[in-house]
Amino acid sequence: MQPITKSSSTSSELEFLVDKVKRESLSSSSSDTQNLFLSASPYDTAWLALIPHPHHHHHHGPPMFEKCLQWILHNQTPQGFWTAAAGDNISDTDDDVTLDCLLSTLACLVALKRWQLAPDMIHKGLEFVHRNTERLVMKQKPSDVPRWFTIMFPAMLELAGASGLRVDFSENLNRILVELTQNRDDILTREEVGEKKQYSPLLLFLEALPAQSYDSDVLKQIIDKKLSSDGSLFQSPSATARAYMITGNTRCLSYLHSLTNSCSNGGVPSFYPVDDDLHDLVMVNQLTRSGLTEHLIPEIDHLLLKVQKNYKYKKASPKSLYGIAAELYKDSLAFWLLRVNSHWVTPSIFCWFLNDEEIRDHIETNYKEFAAVLLNVYRATDLMFSGEVQLVEARSFATKYLEKILATGNIQKTNADISSSLHKMIEHELRVPWTARMDHVENRIWIEEIASGALWFGKSSYLRLSCLHKINLQQLAVKNYTLRQSVYRDELAEVERWSKERGLCDMGFGREKTGYCYYAFAASTCLPWSSDVRLVLTKAAVVITVADDFFDVEGSMDDLEKLTDAVRRWDAEGLGSHSKTIFEALDDLVNEVRLKCFQQNGQDIKNNLQQLWYETFHSWLMEAKWGKGLTSKPSVDVYLGNAMTSIAAHTMVLTASCLLGPGFPVHQLWSERHHQDITSLLMVLTRLLNDIQSYLKEEDEGKINYVWMYMIENNQVSIDDSVRHVQTIINVKKQEFIQRVLSDKHCNLPKSFKQLHFSCLKVFNMFFNSSNIFDTDTDLLLDIHKAFVSPPQVPKFKPHIKPPHQLPATLQPPHQPRQIMVNKKKVEMVYKSYHHPFKVFNLPKKQSSGHGTMNPRASILAGPNIKLCFS
Repeated sequence: MQPITKSSSTSSELEFLVDKVKRESLSSSSSDTQNLFLSASPYDTAWLALIPHPHHHHHHGPPMFEKCLQWILHNQTPQGFWTAAAGDNISDTDDDVTLDCLLSTLACLVALKRWQLAPDMIHKGLEFVHRNTERLVMKQKPSDVPRWFTIMFPAMLELAGASGLRVDFSENLNRILVELTQNRDDILTREEVGEKKQYSPLLLFLEALPAQSYDSDVLKQIIDKKLSSDGSLFQSPSATARAYMITGNTRCLSYLHSLTNSCSNGGVPSFYPVDDDLHDLVMVNQLTRSGLTEHLIPEIDHLLLKVQKNYKYKKASPKSLYGIAAELYKDSLAFWLLRVNSHWVTPSIFCWFLNDEEIRDHIETNYKEFAAVLLNVYRATDLMFSGEVQLVEARSFATKYLEKILATGNIQKTNADISSSLHKMIEHELRVPWTARMDHVENRIWIEEIASGALWFGKSSYLRLSCLHKINLQQLAVKNYTLRQSVYRDELAEVERWSKERGLCDMGFGREKTGYCYYAFAASTCLPWSSDVRLVLTKAAVVITVADDFFDVEGSMDDLEKLTDAVRRWDAEGLGSHSKTIFEALDDLVNEVRLKCFQQNGQDIKNNLQQLWYETFHSWLMEAKWGKGLTSKPSVDVYLGNAMTSIAAHTMVLTASCLLGPGFPVHQLWSERHHQDITSLLMVLTRLLNDIQSYLKEEDEGKINYVWMYMIENNQVSIDDSVRHVQTIINVKKQEFIQRVLSDKHCNLPKSFKQLHFSCLKVFNMFFNSSNIFDTDTDLLLDIHKAFVSPPQVPKFKPHIKPPHQLPATLQPPHQPRQIMVNKKKVEMVYKSYHHPFKVFNLPKKQSSGHGTMNPRASILAGPNIKLCFS
């Protein structure tokens, strides 16, 4: 096999991009490459920007992490807010603004105010907050607001007010915010800050907790006890930044330096670090789903072997509620990638959650936040082998809650582009079976829906596990896709010329499906089949379609018998016009395959090909006799035995397999073809997929069909029962088929041969998924246009705008070693001098009717009940 190629200049450009991705994305250390798929969180970045430099105790000294402050200056949107999607495809309106944008914007405004920078940016940001808070907060009841927002938003308003930012809201919104604050207070009263069994423990929101509610020494002890081995608090940069401010713990400081050193542009993610295996798996997943596998086979194999080795020696450990989203996402992704690449792996690698009642209950309660995880679990179950009960249960579990998400139409809207993208992906996955999807089209969907791999870790921002929003990978994916389109257009034109020259498109009867056939076989797989394989598959499909229609509707019984006998003799003598056209096209195809196979392998397969096609024509003749009542109706088993051949899936696959490349064991496979389970399963599946969607049409035409025959032979069965019976057979046989395609243990055949079978199954499953698309004239035209003509519609990257305000000289950090070691006493001095300007206040308690009402435009921070928070 050879990869798709075009002109030398286009290929050189593609090779340049491939080499660039290898150098910059696949050759770096994990700490460098993690930033490729972790989106920056403005909220967490702002909290690091608030930390002053330890060598300067005065109020106007420089920030410790100047890069974070620079990132804030660079990444305000034209509408005035900050978002985790900054730099990507940002709308020019407020339509896509979500709750986390409010938190991110307030945090960034506080940071700018703290360092007395960019008053115009602050003004613009406050206008955004005033413009959108009421719209976003009041569209749901305070009791329905997400827990993280209930905890964090009142605290950020308090922090903004204490920083001197004027945040004014209407009377109606003030009342809602007072209720929201009361709900926050109820949570703080109900939950313990050091509680262990929580998915999003209070300590995760440390920066939003009122310090006066906790004993200072006790809080420090709890923080020190909860710190991870890397010095972080739940891998949350914002919580860890606050922990450092409170405790001065040098482990926290080391974590923060490691974090900022790995984020070259200054924007830090909401969760760090990410597990190395997850990083590798996400990278492989992105490369695979964006259609880049053929260019990076050694690199992908290396990463998968490393992951498989790590899982092999992985020890079982207790699962913490907080880490289960990332762990289940990683484990289900590992299962899918390892199995789809024919590595041995068992369902237990990710089905552990089914046996843990606490974890299972938590996912059920928070299913919207687990949308991306559940989608990954569902995808993993696509690769189900026979008898894998755990996967049946996991699929049922994931399907239930994914359907619930679609039914409510409301994925937790934390980040708008993620929510809409994820919603589209879920809908697509549930609607279209994996075995009915065209790889080339799926690549386009993946490239365009860049945010579908989002994970939620219990705080405000999703962690976007996508590296396609980085320019290099996006450019490579788009360039590779458009190159394929160019090649496909040329090949389609070639096969259309052949069809016309052979007279197959001007028969005057039946279906002209050259475009449909080529689209199906070209788009069904992105494995680098040679052009010869795609063209032979298409030509075989065109001949089969025309000949099948001739046997069904046009030819007399005499014509059909003569044509079948001519194919047996391989001689066109005595054939009429239509019959002769069909035979000569077939003869041309067989001679082409015979010659090219001889050139590749030195083997003449003339007799094999002729016998294969004769069996197919003979099966059509038998069906014609049954349909015309010339012979008695067959039993279900006899019908299926013949119909497995008449569907002609194996005819196309075995003909094209002769051109799979030099060294391919053609004679061995031909001699054993009647004993190949994978071929028999393909024949059964394609026949039943056709029959389950065509039984109504074929009843009207007087043709026999498995659905009707099963109902007739089982008198107590309704037509719906018969359809369900056939669908059950399809599901069982499909599991057996996938097992033989993906497992060398169960089918020791060349991988290219197995993948060619799978490609053919996908073609039939696409044509006969929920209806008979093959017989339509226009249903596939839009998909064909997207596959061959229209380039992917990818988000445009917005270049960073030079910040209107550079850091003044007093905020420039002094030259010093990168890793700062600070003694406890000095840290405490820094913290004390730092936190005075950021005393945070509690919102006023809800007033009784006897105390009057608040001014409609008064600040929510106004009132006599102000209390110091972080003091």
